[in-house]
Amino acid sequence: MLVLASASPRRHELLRNAHISFEVQPAHINEDPLPNEEARTCAERLAREKAQAIARKRPTDAVLGADTVVVIDNQILNKPIDAADATHMLRLLSGRTHSVITGVCLAVSGQPLAVTSEITSVIMSKISEEEIAGYVATAEPMDKAGAYAIQGIASRWIPRIEGDYSNVVGLPVALVYRLLRQAHLI
Repeated sequence: MLVLASASPRRHELLRNAHISFEVQPAHINEDPLPNEEARTCAERLAREKAQAIARKRPTDAVLGADTVVVIDNQILNKPIDAADATHMLRLLSGRTHSVITGVCLAVSGQPLAVTSEITSVIMSKISEEEIAGYVATAEPMDKAGAYAIQGIASRWIPRIEGDYSNVVGLPVALVYRLLRQAHLI
């Protein structure tokens, strides 16, 4: 059985849409970056910690951990802590290109941990102060890394990406599928 160590409804939907069977058991870990930690290293470390936390509880199951970070100017943008933080993040991203990195870890008993990540460049149009305020008021940004959902309202400000769309949503499905095949789980 594959166990997804995440409560993210977006990750659930992505796996369901790809017809990958799984159960959910969220891992509750501290998701703060370490001091001076590189974004990719952070995303992969958090994915590994999530997978390992649940693998300890379910040693006979395969466990998938994932963590998504948004990066601009070498600054990691996690989930905003409040509306002011979301507004600040959206101002930073407005009219610029940033990276979305999702770390993925597959823990399977008797196999080495598979830890990797996917990086996608996202081009965001300029967003007016009124648009930012209106978007933040919808609450959509509040539980999203970088304070936006590419599959939601914010799609209107993203004319182009370079890389895996599902990665920006929260889980690089093709990468996960490849890991599951390599582990002989599919």
